[in-house]
This record gives sequence, C-alpha cells and structure tokens, in this order.
Amino acid sequence: MAQKRVIALVILVLGALIGWWVYHSEMIGSKPFKLGLDLSGGTQLVYRADTANIPAAQVADQMDGLRQLLQRRVNSRSLAGATGVLEPLVQVEKSGGLTGVSEERVIVELPGVTDTQKAIDVIGQTPLLEFRMLKQGVTTLPSDFSTTSVDTYFEPAAITGKDLASAQLQFQSGTGLSNEPVVVLKFDSEGTKTFADLTAKNVGRYFGIFIDGIPVSIPVIRESIPNGTAVISGSFTAQEAKDLASNLNNGALPVKIELLSTQTVSGTLGAKAVQDGLVAGLWGVGFVALFMILWYRLPGLLAAVALILYIVVNLALFKMIPVTLTAAGIAAFILSIGMAVDANVLIFERMKEELRSGKTAEEAIQEGFSRAWPSIRDSNISSMITAVILFWLGTSLIKGFALVFGLGVLVSMLTAITVSRTFLLALGIARKSTATRFFFGSGISH
Repeated sequence: MAQKRVIALVILVLGALIGWWVYHSEMIGSKPFKLGLDLSGGTQLVYRADTANIPAAQVADQMDGLRQLLQRRVNSRSLAGATGVLEPLVQVEKSGGLTGVSEERVIVELPGVTDTQKAIDVIGQTPLLEFRMLKQGVTTLPSDFSTTSVDTYFEPAAITGKDLASAQLQFQSGTGLSNEPVVVLKFDSEGTKTFADLTAKNVGRYFGIFIDGIPVSIPVIRESIPNGTAVISGSFTAQEAKDLASNLNNGALPVKIELLSTQTVSGTLGAKAVQDGLVAGLWGVGFVALFMILWYRLPGLLAAVALILYIVVNLALFKMIPVTLTAAGIAAFILSIGMAVDANVLIFERMKEELRSGKTAEEAIQEGFSRAWPSIRDSNISSMITAVILFWLGTSLIKGFALVFGLGVLVSMLTAITVSRTFLLALGIARKSTATRFFFGSGISH
C-alpha cells in the first residue's frame, strides 16, 4: 500500500513539474506553442500543379524541386521585408485520393505576411540569375546573407538571366572531390561579349553568382573567359544541381502552377481565436470535471485530477514535438478530453457492478479496470485507425486535426488505465462500509 501511495505522489509531483514547465516556457517565450495561420495571422496560398505532361516516375522529383524553389523565394527579403517571414512553410500534398482523381498541390503558409498580392507576385516570378562583382576593399563576408543587405558587399549586376542561352548539369573533378555536380552556363552572343569583357578587366577579383538574390557561389576570376561559359558550383547534390539547371532553362517554375485559393488572417483575429479556444476548453474541462465529481463522487474526483494531468502532458507534447496548433487542432484536443473521460466512465460503471455483487472496494477497483479494458482498448484502437487514415489522406487542415486527435487518444489510454487506477488503489479502501458505498456510489444512489 505504501508503495502505491509513493507512486501516486511521484505522478502528482511530475505532473506539477510538467505543468510548471509548460506555463513558464510560454511566459518567457523559450518554447512557445507553434500556432497555425488561423491563430497567429498570416497568408496561406494553395496552388494546383499541372503534372499532366510529366512522366509519372518524375512527378515526385519535379514537385520536390518546386517546393525547394518556392521555399527559397518566400525566404527572400523581397517578401519578408524588414521584419522577415516567421518560419514559412511550403509543403507538397496529393489530394483527392479517395475520389479516384488525384492532383498535386503546393501549400504555402506565410505567418505574419498579410500582403497577399505581393506574396503571389514573388512566388510566380522567374528565377533571377545575377553576376555581381565584389566591391573593392571588401575583405570579409557575412556567414548569412539573408539577414544583411547584399548591396553592401557587391556591385550592381553586370550580367543577368536574360543573357543566358542554356544551363546544363555536369560532373567535374575538383580539389579533393570527384564527380562534383555543377551547373554549366552558356551565354548568348551579347552575354558572351559582356562576360568576356568583365573577366578580362577583373582578373584576381571575386564575383558572386546569385539565384533569387541568394549567393550560391563566390569564385575568383583567374583569367579571361572569352567563350561565354561559366560554372556554378556550391556543394550541390546532383538533384539540386539538376533542379537549378532545369529552373534556369525554363526561365520559370519547374512545374506550372495554378492558384486555387488564398486565405489571409489578421493577427487580431488570430489572437481572438486563441482566446475563444482557451475559454471553450476551460469551460469544457470544468463542466466535465464537475459532472464526474457529482456523479461518481470520489472516483470522479480522482478522474478529474487524472484529466488535468492528461491535459498537462498533451500540452507538453505539443511544445516538444512540436505540433502546429490550429483551430481544428484545438477542437480535436477538446474532443480527445471527452474521450479520456469516457474511458473512466466505463471503468467506474464496471466498479459499481462489482460493488453491488458484494466485493470490497479494492476488489471492485481491480475487477472494474480489468473488465473495462477490452472495451477501452477496442474503442481507442478504432479511433487511432481513423486518425491515421485522416492524417494519411487528408489535407493539411485535416492532418492537423488528425495528429492532435490521435495523440490525445494515445495519451488518454495511459491516464485512464494507469494514472486513475494508481490513484484509486493508493486510497487503500479495502473494507465494506457505509462510507465506502457512499464515496463509490453514483449520482443520487448509494
């Protein structure tokens, strides 16, 4: 008995510590909850990709190349402005699998960006290729150009993508490297003349090769290059070099895309959604706990404590994974709270039956949990299967709901079967008495 009480105390202390960490990390901002656009504010763009003319075996590679290119663009300062885009998300998904007609989609989420038209313009632009000389007197360069002005270090572009005739993936040997993937550029007649003149006059100087405003290579000019050929190297993988060459050749995105929908949520509306969700959750938990205490008395009180621990553990997991919380995700979390209580209801009803048959409280607790477990297990497994299917086949909004719901169901099994049982057994009520019948009774009956 002493061992059970020690375990129960340890569970309570751990729950309190986890709850403190969840609260403290949110207050100081060290590990805040990750909120979706509908809660934090921002812009979401949904595009449909035209893959009709792409061989099936190449669709995945082309879509991944599209995702990488869009990711680079939304991270550019031309879209982020002075404040920068906060953790933009670009993801590819296949929709319509259940209807038999599937299509490839790209979802671009831009937290903090409310200028929808500017976002659309940046995403739809052609790749910007620039050759820019390093300014005289510059001896050191920043490690990250995304947070500084390139114009501080480099002169205006001497050659751009309009002078390009073709781009091709090749493999070249280099110092300490073999078969290094590079992109070989061929300029048109005007570009060849300009490039030859540029290299002849600047032997020994560095110049930057920029794609969409980001330097991918900063080589030194060792001699005049009159044949109109330049090589871009930058520790590329073969696929990255292939995608870059394809994008430069096409002069546009590797896959044609069509804008399906846009959604813009202001920060004010997002904050209100968070507040409303919090209020709804508190009322829901409060009424559920009140019902459990009034109807199931002492076991109901312990179930309410277990429910609080369940909430604390889930919130901690949301921070640690992390889970991007949306309005749908909050709804799934509140729904999972109800399911967590449902398991306790099954257990307590079984316990009442055992008490009525003449067994002691401890025997009723053991038998109640044992007999209720198959029903709890089967119902939760069916819920988990549903969550997996929704996550596998659903859109991003449905995936968020499915993840939170599935995680909640999994944790609820732990708290209902383990925590509630430990608390009840730690009471040490073994004898039959009027008090026992009252505290383990139900509703207005004994």
